[in-house]
Amino acid sequence: MRPVVLALILVGGLLVGGSLTGTTEPAIPDAAGEHATSEERGGHASPVTPVLLGAVIILLAAKLGGEIAERVHQPAVLGELVAGVLLGNLALIGFHGLDFLATNEGIAILAEIGVVLLLFEVGLESNVREMMSVGASSLLVALLGVVAPFFLGWGLSAWFLPDEEMLVHVFIGATLCATSVGITARVLTDLGKVATREAKIILGAAVIDDVLGLVILAVVSGIISATNTGGELASSDILLIIGKAAVFLVGAIIIGSWLSPRLFRLASKLKIRGMLLTLSLTFCFFLAYLANVIELAPIVGAFAAGLILDDVHYRDFLDRGDHDLEELIHPINIFLVPIFFVLMGIRVDLATFGQVQVLGFATLLSIVAIIGKMICGLGVLERGLDRISVAVGMVPRGEVGLIFAGIGATLILHGQPVISVSIFSAVVIMVIVTTLITPPILKYTLSKSEQQGDQTEAP
Repeated sequence: MRPVVLALILVGGLLVGGSLTGTTEPAIPDAAGEHATSEERGGHASPVTPVLLGAVIILLAAKLGGEIAERVHQPAVLGELVAGVLLGNLALIGFHGLDFLATNEGIAILAEIGVVLLLFEVGLESNVREMMSVGASSLLVALLGVVAPFFLGWGLSAWFLPDEEMLVHVFIGATLCATSVGITARVLTDLGKVATREAKIILGAAVIDDVLGLVILAVVSGIISATNTGGELASSDILLIIGKAAVFLVGAIIIGSWLSPRLFRLASKLKIRGMLLTLSLTFCFFLAYLANVIELAPIVGAFAAGLILDDVHYRDFLDRGDHDLEELIHPINIFLVPIFFVLMGIRVDLATFGQVQVLGFATLLSIVAIIGKMICGLGVLERGLDRISVAVGMVPRGEVGLIFAGIGATLILHGQPVISVSIFSAVVIMVIVTTLITPPILKYTLSKSEQQGDQTEAP
């Protein structure tokens, strides 16, 4: 308990220190005896100062929250999210010293880079060949796992929020599409079930879900951008956006798979340290940039970059003793990714939880999110497999749901964010609920299925 107590004391001290950022700078008498600010006297107040303080507070809060979450057998991301919620709502008790965390541009940029690297890492952990080898079941599970939640979320939003525009309902439906590959994979690994046929179907379908979810995100974002500028998208324009996203992903994978090994083989001739990591990050950032240039989300390019890079491409680096790329990228993500999750929590306004409408919408959204993914169990074609476990494994939204909600909060439709503060809070509750319930339920369904299998095999 001592580390936890010390961390609490340290965070408390930082919170007190953070109040300094909310105070006005003390005036210092100038030569004439009059008071002057730092700007008037040519001071050097650096814009990086609040970013440094914010990083200290956010990282410590993230690690403390993650530690507490893992001690109660929950994913660390939930602890990071809850830590952010607490930091972002200190104003409710009259403390405004950390209000800058939600609005500082430097912290927001760090979070954006973090989410780009997160999708890059998810792509690295995915394999196109394995994704294609899991068969028709994974594809059908993935399609049902996208279509059902999308239309259920859209319909619920249209019914519960009739005053919102249709595109808001569409975007809410889009936030329910994806599945958190990382959380499900962690649960299956902990249970020793990652090699089972059910696990392969879940993980393959979850990756396909992410790809389809990114395409839907690109389409919805394109429609919102066109509408916001006073235009309208025809069916041909929507098909163009879908085609653009598909061509980018497929083209990036095909061209990148041809170019990547040659590029890395050439780079391996350079003996300078850190070349593998530098070239990989350059590859990731360049594809993220290209995706943004053609009006897709940068995370689409980052995910594609991760899918492209295979350890075969940089075998020369491994042969000379370099670490695996996933090992190299992981420490960077340990620093940047928690900033994103804590910042998402900071943007949750607990005051909205006092509104019956918000809590009601969050409850129904969580129910719809669960039902939508349970439907995908019908896509398991093989006999004898545990359809319920497959469906439960697709339920958690985790980091992917937060990414979609975060993007929605930055999109503007007719002068207002597509995802308002109230809706964002409801989406965060949905993410927490779907992520919390999955590990215990999946453990129960898998163990029950194993017991039934043992009974069937017994004479």
